[in-house]
Amino acid sequence: MDKLAHRKAKCLVQVLDGQGNPLKNTRISMKQKNHEFLFGCGAFDFLEYTADTGGMPKDFLQDRIDKWLALYNYGTIPFYWGGFEPEEGKPRTESRMRAAQFLKEKGVAVKGHPLCWHSVCADWLMKYDNETILKKQLERIHRDVTQFKGTVDMWDVINEVVIMPVFDKYDNAITRICKETGRVKLIKETFLAARESNPNAKLLLNDFNTSMSYEILIDGCLQAGVPIDVIGIQSHQHQGYWGKEKLQEVLDRFSHFGLPIHFTENTLVSGDLIPAHIQDLNDFKADEWPSTPEGEERQMKQTEEMYRILFENPHVEAITGWDFTDGAWLGAPSGVLRKDNTVKPVYNRLLELIKGEWWTNAELLTDEEGRTCAEGFKGSYILESNGRYAAMTLSANVKEQQIVMV
Repeated sequence: MDKLAHRKAKCLVQVLDGQGNPLKNTRISMKQKNHEFLFGCGAFDFLEYTADTGGMPKDFLQDRIDKWLALYNYGTIPFYWGGFEPEEGKPRTESRMRAAQFLKEKGVAVKGHPLCWHSVCADWLMKYDNETILKKQLERIHRDVTQFKGTVDMWDVINEVVIMPVFDKYDNAITRICKETGRVKLIKETFLAARESNPNAKLLLNDFNTSMSYEILIDGCLQAGVPIDVIGIQSHQHQGYWGKEKLQEVLDRFSHFGLPIHFTENTLVSGDLIPAHIQDLNDFKADEWPSTPEGEERQMKQTEEMYRILFENPHVEAITGWDFTDGAWLGAPSGVLRKDNTVKPVYNRLLELIKGEWWTNAELLTDEEGRTCAEGFKGSYILESNGRYAAMTLSANVKEQQIVMV
């Protein structure tokens, strides 16, 4: 039994020349160009790359970007309100648009993260009353989703709502309005604003809390008519790998909603683990947090096992590694590259999976009518024969197609 049958498609293809004549008894090379499945990573470095601000040395940054693009087809760029609009009325739209457009031109799907969150919130909201805060939050969603429509068509609409109304690390505007409106009403307001602004956008509810509380919240939202397209699950594993059993248990519990699942923020460290007694990962502080050879071996093996489990599950549509390089969030050695841009074992193993084991290159032979059967992993392809080329897509809902090679 093929555990990845749901990731593949088969299609009867008739291949024609530029004049519409069948290419009879012709050998054709079929090479995959992209996956339908979203293999992603945080794409924050693209803000600097497309801005050319002179932060990192140009060659160093180019090397990092090239390695990112060689592995991933899906990037998350930051829209944290406090960083995106530190001064009211002056959003940093251009920097995000440059990065998003560059990624899209490279065939990379882009997600904005997030539209509403109690952390990294805009401090200037605090001068307003709750009614005005909510109004400005919805206006922000309408503005940004509308402006990025066609370039960013996927959004983490609202982030970490399970904890939002009881968050007590510091006072903030979003926790204030969540306390007043309640979780479900705030989620519904934000989702409806995003849906109205871009009816075709893919909208995620995202949380690190994988307990029954998140299930209850999702159920309440669906009962209230919230247009959730995707369930987002964070898996920051700085205190240790979840393992097969927990992964499967989480998948089983959240699959019953019948919605696609994205593992939106995944981290596995290649150094010491955060001690188990620390409840909030943000409370952990380390002067240095080095990657070690044994830790890198562990990270590689655990990442491979996790990706295999998730790729085999038909409900999962995307996996996002959160840190591309070590030293990002919390300073952790959680990237697939070290700080000096050298690749870790996990990078090479993911490349072997995504562009090797889970990648299709094949040779086809047409019959007297120019027909052949194309089969492979769902995604986009280039067909080539004797200097002629054509693009082709393999997907579940296309069983037969004509391709013109020119």
